[in-house]
Amino acid sequence: MNAQEHIPDIRKTVVLNAPIEKVWKAVATSEGIAGWWMPNTFEPIVGHAFVLHSGAFGDSPSTVTEVDPPRRVAFDWGKDWHLAFELREVDGKTEFTLIHSGWDPNQTTEFGQPHAVVRGIMDNGWTKIVEEALPAYVAR
Repeated sequence: MNAQEHIPDIRKTVVLNAPIEKVWKAVATSEGIAGWWMPNTFEPIVGHAFVLHSGAFGDSPSTVTEVDPPRRVAFDWGKDWHLAFELREVDGKTEFTLIHSGWDPNQTTEFGQPHAVVRGIMDNGWTKIVEEALPAYVAR
């Protein structure tokens, strides 16, 4: 694979006007994740197999790969992707970064779509979720 074929990770960062413990509950509990992203059977336990209920796209089997409260939680999502949520305290607020990796120019999703196409769609979707849905949920 040459450099032109590399598909970069999706990275989205937002500063939330909330303490890190509150943001951690929003991004590292089943109830929290359901509140701003999608219903799930997540538990913050490394190795825990869970399901993301993706509506029209069906259920995505996932596995927790990392839990480092209150700084980082990560999991494998479906057959191809890896998601990490990173938190950092900044002047009483919390900087949240989402990293969506696992993009491969030679792979297609379970639905037969090339990664290069899906990445653009997901990039736009994550912008809305990270900049609108997550802050609205945390502000409640």
